[in-house]
Amino acid sequence: MQHHSSEASPATQPASVIHKNMVPWSERFSYSLSDFACNLSFSLVSTYLMFFYTDVFGISAAIVGTLFLVARIVDAFDGPFWGIMIDHTHTRWGKSRPYWLWFAIPFAVFSVLCFTVPNMSTGMKVVWAYVTYIGVDVLYSAVNIPITSILPSLTSNPQERVTLSTIRQFMGTLGATIISTIALPLVAYFGGGSTSSAHGWFMVALIMAVIAMVIFFIVFANTKERVQTVQSKKSIPIKTSLKALKRNWPWVIVIFINFIYWLGMQTRSQVTVYFFKYNMHDATLASFILGLQLVALLAVVITPWTAKRIGKRNTMLMGMLLAIVGQLILWGGSKALNVPTITVGTIVGYLGTGFVSGLIAVMLADSVDYGEWKNGVRAEGIVTSFSSFSAKFGMGIGGAVTGLILSAGGYVANHAQSAQALNAIEMNYVWVPIVGFGLSAIALLFYKVDKIEPKMLADLEQKHAQENALADDQK
Repeated sequence: MQHHSSEASPATQPASVIHKNMVPWSERFSYSLSDFACNLSFSLVSTYLMFFYTDVFGISAAIVGTLFLVARIVDAFDGPFWGIMIDHTHTRWGKSRPYWLWFAIPFAVFSVLCFTVPNMSTGMKVVWAYVTYIGVDVLYSAVNIPITSILPSLTSNPQERVTLSTIRQFMGTLGATIISTIALPLVAYFGGGSTSSAHGWFMVALIMAVIAMVIFFIVFANTKERVQTVQSKKSIPIKTSLKALKRNWPWVIVIFINFIYWLGMQTRSQVTVYFFKYNMHDATLASFILGLQLVALLAVVITPWTAKRIGKRNTMLMGMLLAIVGQLILWGGSKALNVPTITVGTIVGYLGTGFVSGLIAVMLADSVDYGEWKNGVRAEGIVTSFSSFSAKFGMGIGGAVTGLILSAGGYVANHAQSAQALNAIEMNYVWVPIVGFGLSAIALLFYKVDKIEPKMLADLEQKHAQENALADDQK
């Protein structure tokens, strides 16, 4: 049910058309490209940067873990900062869209600098790593937070939001899968056959950054913020926007899940190349296993169907449980060093995470509505900005945990690893993700929005109609 009367007038379009086709397919696809661009470039960072730092750049796992932790402290400020900026942005292009135009180029530049090896002392290399990694992290927020913050402005139709988020997640997963699969072969191609070639990594980062930059310009050109309430057209004071979070328990639950889920996902993805290089003695298998993310697309595609029938909460819960089962199968395969078993566990796990990732943005959009329904304040920017913050915070803590566990296990780059180091790699690959998925499943048991959504949307529809009528009278 719609509840924003500032959209296309029923006088110009039949209500049924507006309801069913609020976002045309061309715009749906353009919106989905935003996450494709993000993952094409940033997945290179999140999946391979730790390996690049330890085995190519030449700094220790402990230093890398500390860097990832420090970057998360910065995220405590930069995520909410971008959210507040969005809430204070009012241009002819909208509130969220302009950020793709303004920050696509800076994000691309820092994405390349992260994989550049300057001729410096080890101490200066650490400084370079801090500046470039924190830089790309902050700029990632500038282009990624608008992907979520714009969703409540693209449509007010709950099912359409699920559709948009599903298509976005499909393309985002596709982007992550592509880069996970082709990165190592491309690095070897440009690096004379070596996956530890500095030139190879630089060339791959450059190509992906340029492609992502062009895509962001396309997304900017082909999306439209059509849902605008009287309140959303005004700059919201920070103190007021924070009221949208008061007693907003759905938001608290989703933010916690986003944090702990990505902590688990990050430890697994970034240690995959270590696991196959050292535990399995075949680094090329990492590309194959990471490429299995494609099976997640099957779950992503049917997510709207399952969400409509069993609810968003239950769909995500099913995904978390599948992910846990997948990790347990993975554990059996890692103990036996059996590739087919590891493959089966990976497929089951990716099917599970496919049900999860597409719904997080939808639930955050719902929490924007809940914050307005409960507190009378609609603050898309501040509410959704914590999505990027919590995900990156989880990924950063996951990176720090990975580095600390590897360091504690005595990991030494480009050497045969001790039994303790191999166990440390396995711990990151199998057990840390299980903890993340398990805690997420428990948190979902307390999520109740699906039950109250019809009443919430009906109340908001009435509220917005009254606000717009009052605004029309005052003109």
